[in-house]
Amino acid sequence: MIVKNAAGRARFNESKMGKADLGRGDHLFAGLNAFEPGQQHEPHVHCDRDKLYVVLQGRGELTIGDEVSEVEPGDVALARAGVEHAVKNTGSERLVLLVAMAPPPPTR
Repeated sequence: MIVKNAAGRARFNESKMGKADLGRGDHLFAGLNAFEPGQQHEPHVHCDRDKLYVVLQGRGELTIGDEVSEVEPGDVALARAGVEHAVKNTGSERLVLLVAMAPPPPTR
């Protein structure tokens, strides 16, 4: 499976973080999380899966456990299973993150 212009598939929502699936296998899920300026994904934990974030567009703030960092395109963060994590769009532009999770979450 090849996905071209992945960032162009981002879905934005005025009231909450937008999501778009890119691909799912037996052992890995990939998708996009999209944030309008000021939006955030509250702190949460995935007890049984690791989550990788890759910043594709925009700037924001990622919290992984006790670590808080401003991020920009090209930055990567890993939230290991059981570690609380959160995302906030602190910039003035839209924020798009590629998200990969293993194992994949249940089908929605």
